[in-house]
This record gives sequence, C-alpha cells and structure tokens, in this order.
Amino acid sequence: MNLRRIGMHQFLVFLAGGVGCALIDVGLMWWLLHLHVNPMLATTAGFLAGLLLNYGFHSRVTFTSALTPATFARFMAVVGINYLLTLLTVSLAVFLVHSRAIDSALLGKVVALPLVAVNGYWLSKHWIFK
Repeated sequence: MNLRRIGMHQFLVFLAGGVGCALIDVGLMWWLLHLHVNPMLATTAGFLAGLLLNYGFHSRVTFTSALTPATFARFMAVVGINYLLTLLTVSLAVFLVHSRAIDSALLGKVVALPLVAVNGYWLSKHWIFK
C-alpha cells in the first residue's frame, strides 16, 4: 500500500470517528435547543459530550498514539481553537436568527463541523499525535 493510500485511509478513519462524535455533539445540542436551553450552553454541552470520545478514538484508532499528558495538552489546545471556531459560527447563526435570515442557531453548528474537521485532522496529524 503506498503512502498516499495510507494517508487517505487515515483521513477516512478520522472522518468516521468525527461523524460519531458529531452525532453526539449535534444531537445533544438539538435536544437542548428543543428544551429552550441557551444556544451557547447547548453548544458547549454538545461539544463537551463528544470530547472524550473524540480523544480516545483518535489516539487509539486513527493515529495509534500513546496517551500521554503532553499529547492530551496539545489535544486540548486544538479543542480550544475548534471550540472558538464553533462558537464564532454559532454566534453568527444566532445573529442571523435574530435578523430572521435563518431559522435555527443549529445551522451555525453544522457550518462549523467541516471547518473543525479539517483543522482538527491537520493539527492532529502534524502536531498532536506526531
């Protein structure tokens, strides 16, 4: 198997793990929004719900890396960056909801997912689990 194919396989595994985490993340946010929880709190709860699953999956399956304090610290730095990206897009969506341009703040979360996925994979491969 050539390196290009290995890289694509790894990216697809990363995406599969991300989809599982995203289902938990978005599902919890959706449920909390239907309970009329503040959109930022719902965003945070969803984000945290997928966090540990995400770290465990990617450290053990995607990148087969040792679980070390340094790896976890780098992972948490990237989580912080991705969390801010997510809050930014959800905040924009909340603004658009208030201006009646869109119907739900959940759209901001959906827009954030591919941004967070690409950023997370690149930083995971080249910095976190290197």
